Amino acid sequence: MERIGNSDLLSILPFLIPLIILELGLLIWALLDIIKRERVRGGNKVVWILVIVLINIIGPIVYFIFGREEGNSEGEGEKS
Repeated sequence: MERIGNSDLLSILPFLIPLIILELGLLIWALLDIIKRERVRGGNKVVWILVIVLINIIGPIVYFIFGREEGNSEGEGEKS
């Protein structure tokens, strides 16, 4: 098995940095969103938090597509 040298690491670094920034951004955005919501689909915030944190880039995307209930965060959905 070959070892990855410093020159190999430096050559892939420009591709890794944007992915790391994207991953952290999605993670933070999803966690802030789930914290401010009263309810999520499936009713279990802990499970959604685990999905967001443990499944890296895909977890937050899955949460935003399937986990959020529309109009139940603070200031949304209640119109007088």
